[in-house]
Amino acid sequence: MQLTTRQQQILDFIQQEQRLTGVTPSTREIQEHFGFSSQTTVMDHLGALKRKGAIQQIGGQARSLVLPGVRRASVIDIPIFGMIPAGMPADQQQEEDGFVAVDSDLIPITRNATTFALKVRGDSMINAGIHEHDTVILEVREPRNNDIVAALIDGETTLKRYVVQKGRPFLHAENPRYPDLIPAQELVVQGVMIALFRVAK
Repeated sequence: MQLTTRQQQILDFIQQEQRLTGVTPSTREIQEHFGFSSQTTVMDHLGALKRKGAIQQIGGQARSLVLPGVRRASVIDIPIFGMIPAGMPADQQQEEDGFVAVDSDLIPITRNATTFALKVRGDSMINAGIHEHDTVILEVREPRNNDIVAALIDGETTLKRYVVQKGRPFLHAENPRYPDLIPAQELVVQGVMIALFRVAK
């Protein structure tokens, strides 16, 4: 397989993003990384890489590039449902925004569990090692005390630590600049965090 210098650079970038984040880059991310003037240029390079057998593509999936030789048997595509505030709660609509590929041998995904991913916005969980622009993987299940959860509190969504004291649950931020959130009416846990991905800067 003989690649041009640019094709090798693009292949290296795809491999690096897959290794660091668990997801292959989108065509727009490739365009921005290399400073191409249009996505047509990206598609031309990807077409050449496919013809040469360096990459494969799964039709109908977001971020559908696959690297031959990468074991897929235990890889699960988890849908990303937009952003979640790790700050003050916000009214947040869940809309699918691609997928993140995770290896179920490496993270504790419960068999037949419903899982989803959210991108983090804000710094209220910084002391728990959760940074803005991270992607958190969540599982739909009952929370335990001190789990980090995506929760709906009085109609607004946020990412916080779930704490129960004297039988009453509330949400705790891992940043002293943010107050604890005590529900006035309802607290519904939408998912419990089981893993985190970070894009290297």
